[in-house]
Amino acid sequence: MSYGETPYSEHGGPSAKGEHGAHGAPALAAPPPGWTVEADVVVVGSGVAGLTAALRCAATGARTVVVTKARLDDGSTRWAQGGIAAALGEGDTPEQHRDDTLTAGAGLCDEDAVQTLVTEGPDAVRRLIAAGARFDRSESTGQIELTREGGHHRRRIAHAGGDATGAEVSRALVAAVRAEPSVRTVENALVLDLLKDAGGRTAGVTLHVMGEGQHDGVGAVRAPAVVLATGGMGQVFAATTNPAVSTADGVALALRAGAEVSDVEFVQFHPTVLYLGPDAEGQLPLISEAVRGEGAHLVDGDGVRFMTGQHELAELAPRDIVAKGIMRHAAARGTDHMFLDARHFGAAMWESRFPTILAACRAHGIDPVTEPVPVAPAAHYASGGVRTDRHGRTTVPGLYACGEVACTGVHGANRLASNSLLEGLVFAERIAAHIAAHTADREQHGAPTPAPT
Repeated sequence: MSYGETPYSEHGGPSAKGEHGAHGAPALAAPPPGWTVEADVVVVGSGVAGLTAALRCAATGARTVVVTKARLDDGSTRWAQGGIAAALGEGDTPEQHRDDTLTAGAGLCDEDAVQTLVTEGPDAVRRLIAAGARFDRSESTGQIELTREGGHHRRRIAHAGGDATGAEVSRALVAAVRAEPSVRTVENALVLDLLKDAGGRTAGVTLHVMGEGQHDGVGAVRAPAVVLATGGMGQVFAATTNPAVSTADGVALALRAGAEVSDVEFVQFHPTVLYLGPDAEGQLPLISEAVRGEGAHLVDGDGVRFMTGQHELAELAPRDIVAKGIMRHAAARGTDHMFLDARHFGAAMWESRFPTILAACRAHGIDPVTEPVPVAPAAHYASGGVRTDRHGRTTVPGLYACGEVACTGVHGANRLASNSLLEGLVFAERIAAHIAAHTADREQHGAPTPAPT
């Protein structure tokens, strides 16, 4: 399919300056768009959620444009170490996965959304594998190797490259998108604001292309459906595991457009981030929960395990409990960090199972093979975001959200380890299915499907 490019003319859309959303939030001051692309769907963001949504939309015949403010693989997805959780192992069930998710969410999950996640999750992972993602498999059985992480009572975390799951998922999806002729990509483009028609329905986005590319400067992608998949907000905090692009752009755009947001106070701090000193800022190296899942222990400066007796799962308690345990014990000892001891793994296991983490530690002068690793909590994941229903619909007609930018209700107050990649997959697929059905409905009846209330 080709994409028409026309001089910009958007009746009922925001002007260059002075336009306000439903909550009084002004649109960003920017010159009028100098170029326009026509599409059926525009996806903002290129992590697991955005690229999955784009591929599924394209599969239905929709002209799809992916807009990302850096390169396609620069988001949080490629930094995910642990893996993707799903009931894939023998004896495991979606119900057990549901129970662990609800427990981790501290009683504030949407149970229907969780049920959707765990029920549709296994097949979504299988479709990801069919799209080219290669997970680690047992040499003896050929089955996907599964590990365990905090809050999980079973080994249900599929991983790739030892501790490079996100990088493999990103590689596979980027390759699939680049090979799909009906998906157009616009990189190095910061999305500015949502366009709306005279009836208040989504009509596309304005964006500013920064750097070299087919377009330059401020432009617009006109489309009746916009999918926000812009990731998290970790860079709001001084110390985070998030890459530089995680600056809450999607939540800000949604607020300016009049969409509702929920639970933004629930920002998860990962318990074990490499401690680089009290003045360390920006993106810090993550020490995956899978390290504890394979048997590493949290200890203090005297080598004493302090999580035993604090929770039935000790170091594998939900993340909020472990993070609080670290900070309380550190405060009691007059320090600001603890240690993760996995010396008993030995060099061979570190090199094969956690090569990325091993290299990151050694780059900072720490060798996990011979010494405990200093760790402290840091901002990791936004459990809240733009409020959606189970089809990914926001309160603005035609605007969808999925992945970390969205609040589906799955995570409640605290995300269960490795549910993030799964949520991106499942709800991106549901958005694509809804857009396809909604498009058919509009063509047949001419009436929009109402947004969630």
